[in-house]
Amino acid sequence: MIYSLLLLLQVAADSVGGPTRQAFFTEGGSVWLPPQESTTAHEIDGLFYFILYMSILLTLIVTAAMVYFVWKYRRKSNADRPIDVHESKWLEISWITVPTLLVLVVFFWGFRAYVSTSIPPSDAITINVKAQKWAWGFEYQNGMQGFNEVWVPVNTPIRMEMTSQDVLHSFYVPEFRIKHDVIPNRFSYVWFEAPREGVYQVLCTEYCGTAHSNMGARINVVSRTEYYEILRNGPPGAGPVAPAVLGEQLYTARSCNTCHSVDGSSGVGPTWLGLWEQAKPGSDQGIADEEYLIESILYPQAYITPGYENANMPSYEGQLNDEQLAGLVAYIRVLNGAGTAADTTLSADADSSQSLAGQPPEGGMGDPSVPVADPVAPGEREAVRDDEPLIDSE
Repeated sequence: MIYSLLLLLQVAADSVGGPTRQAFFTEGGSVWLPPQESTTAHEIDGLFYFILYMSILLTLIVTAAMVYFVWKYRRKSNADRPIDVHESKWLEISWITVPTLLVLVVFFWGFRAYVSTSIPPSDAITINVKAQKWAWGFEYQNGMQGFNEVWVPVNTPIRMEMTSQDVLHSFYVPEFRIKHDVIPNRFSYVWFEAPREGVYQVLCTEYCGTAHSNMGARINVVSRTEYYEILRNGPPGAGPVAPAVLGEQLYTARSCNTCHSVDGSSGVGPTWLGLWEQAKPGSDQGIADEEYLIESILYPQAYITPGYENANMPSYEGQLNDEQLAGLVAYIRVLNGAGTAADTTLSADADSSQSLAGQPPEGGMGDPSVPVADPVAPGEREAVRDDEPLIDSE
């Protein structure tokens, strides 16, 4: 019932959501829960159903006893007088012992599930996650970066090492049964292993401001071959494009649209329409030119637009390369009717660095000249986790 109701609610949410908002749950779930799409989900579900069914059973028992006692000890006439009732030691022992045993079962079962979902295998692939209002940033081991979308290999443990750039957030994937707070100035992590390929929704479940409900991301579980191809060449559709087109893509991919409109409507932050070459917002002199826009993106507290003192935009320093910054500026120019031919034309010497994904460092796993090998073959994973030798010592 609850799951069916949430499926109905998601239809309305999906119709107005951004590109990182998809169906909250994939198909195939139960009445109460979405489908199990990680190797540890069954442990969480088992404990949930045990608590659910025991709660229902105890509720029925207590309710039945109340109804029976009301009927049995009802006052039959005005002459009825209460009689002394002597306690039953066995009854008192039972209602102390049984709940205590149930609580201990829940404790040890829950502790076991907590340990198994908190300690990743030794062969897990680490992906760094940075949360900010209102987007998720991902960085792979080769230095490639992405926003609001991440690709991971199937049948491989993934360790998400997380921190927040501004306020408290919470990383939640319903199908994987993982949820953990993401805290400023502190690192936390969760791990999962998806046994099937698919696309899964990441949600923020800690209220973090006015656009909290739009803070979503996607986890794409792909084959191992496709995963390493993405590390070499970037995600699908990450090829070079014209600067203004790149800026328009970044406007959505980097969640600029959660704060800044492009049609003049008001929002959490000032609109981009009419911004180009107007009197520099937050300053007594100068105009909003390329230098001002780039500085505002990298150091948003340098100039505060009047009326938006509490917007508290996060810094994008180190998260956007030069081509991406130039693309955003080009998009704003085109948006305001001041675009040039260079803004809308793909240059002849454009390379793969001009994309949504950050350029991996030379010599890293993403460098096409360096062969990428699977560090641990799927058939050897259990040996690694059990600290057994991968080859015969003889």
